[in-house]
Amino acid sequence: MAATPHEPADGTDRIIELEEEVEQLKEAMVSHAVVDQAIGMIVALGRVAPDEGWAVLKDVSQHTNIKLRHVAELILSWGRDGEMPPEIRVELEEALERYGPTQIPGSAQD
Repeated sequence: MAATPHEPADGTDRIIELEEEVEQLKEAMVSHAVVDQAIGMIVALGRVAPDEGWAVLKDVSQHTNIKLRHVAELILSWGRDGEMPPEIRVELEEALERYGPTQIPGSAQD
């Protein structure tokens, strides 16, 4: 019996497909955790609601043209080592001004 276009030719092809899917799911879980942690930092430090934290993160990503996950990673790194690329800091401050009541710690206005 010949394989249909949507079915793998043999079990090996299906195993490879499933392994790729598992890797994609693992990556998605890690990415989701990184984004959630960054939102948590924005919520705590910016004194905004979680949905506003998400909006801030999206705004920073869109205005810097940097993938959302990478922006989240930079925010988490900033929480660990206190350093953040200037363009991210500027956009984060501006987004927090739009959504929240405070400036981020260590900004020029402190």
